[in-house]
Amino acid sequence: MKHPVDIHVGKRVRHRRWMVGMTQQQLAEKVGIKFQQIQKYETGMNRVSASRLWDISHALDVPISFFFEGLSQDMPDVARSEVAEGESVPGDILGDREALELVRSYYAIPESQRRRLFDLARVLSDVN
Repeated sequence: MKHPVDIHVGKRVRHRRWMVGMTQQQLAEKVGIKFQQIQKYETGMNRVSASRLWDISHALDVPISFFFEGLSQDMPDVARSEVAEGESVPGDILGDREALELVRSYYAIPESQRRRLFDLARVLSDVN
């Protein structure tokens, strides 16, 4: 049975890998394992050991804490998607391919234009 924390960590690995434009094969090569193992980590099927998570964090250029962001100690079932108070999007936005593509495209825009796009999006969405 998959543990909710393993599922969460796997989603964060997939999210970061995708955001930096790296394939499972490329990540596997950097870490020194087969891409099938990356697939198993990303689905939560296999638990990532501490040393392997260390290697993955270096390959993806993020601190290890990145993989645990969004977990709550008082949330018994972190695998469920909930809408947090005041949010209008699901808590598991990392699972939405369109949202990931939007974020990746957003960060590809030069910073000065990105800020203007951000301001426009806030106006259009009527979020303050």
